[in-house]
Amino acid sequence: MSARGEPRGFSPGRVGAMLLRYLYLLRSSWPRALELVYWPAIQMVLWGFTSQFLMTNSSYVARAGGVLLAAVMLWDVMFRGQLGVCVPFLEELWSRNLGHLFVTPLRPYEWMIALLSMSLIRVLIGVGPAMLLAIPLYHYSIFSLGPPLLAFFLLLLAMGWGLGLMVDAMLLRHGLGAESLAWLAVFLLAPASAVYYPVSVLPSWLQDVAFLLPSAHVFEGMRAVMFQHVFRLDHFIAAALLDAVYLTLGGAIFLYAFRGARRRGALLMVGE
Repeated sequence: MSARGEPRGFSPGRVGAMLLRYLYLLRSSWPRALELVYWPAIQMVLWGFTSQFLMTNSSYVARAGGVLLAAVMLWDVMFRGQLGVCVPFLEELWSRNLGHLFVTPLRPYEWMIALLSMSLIRVLIGVGPAMLLAIPLYHYSIFSLGPPLLAFFLLLLAMGWGLGLMVDAMLLRHGLGAESLAWLAVFLLAPASAVYYPVSVLPSWLQDVAFLLPSAHVFEGMRAVMFQHVFRLDHFIAAALLDAVYLTLGGAIFLYAFRGARRRGALLMVGE
């Protein structure tokens, strides 16, 4: 021991003990383990489908005008819509404030509405400047899509809300051990959402999955507007109906998880 009471010299045992601690944490939390393989796999699948499509359609980008820029900006609406529901929720967990919130008359559904409203504000603040910045930088305006842009915006925002409420429910159930789901959830659906390529590029079994996602209908509709100059009402109706299902399911799961957390007394400990 040193004069200050600190152990001297390097200790492999202490290093091994800390390593074992982190391995136990990893083993005890499947979201942490999932995150290790998630990003490389998703990137490989997403850009694999994109490159496969571009190799067989070399004139796609030239004819598209701004399709890739439009896809990126609209995808960000859904991503930020989901994060806009999750991040304020996470901030309450990080500050261990849930117990304080619910000694007030605040009701769970009122809190849920506040989270959705905050999400809209965050999306407008985050995506609006990017849409405007694309005009001088790339000479492309997403507003050239016209009225369909508003439909695409609302449909993707609603899907982000549904996913965000489901993630918040997981956080209520598993605590901050499931925090990484807030950043992973939307990207898990990216390959099947056909953001940068048509659904027809996907394997047949994945095409069936894609058309269960509002996002796939939105991006198919976006390409129809840009290439064929038609607004596909069938894709709009399908996306709206699916959004209603996602939002209803997300809200129901969130309220159910909240009631369970309150019964277990977990509102005071959910940050653990």
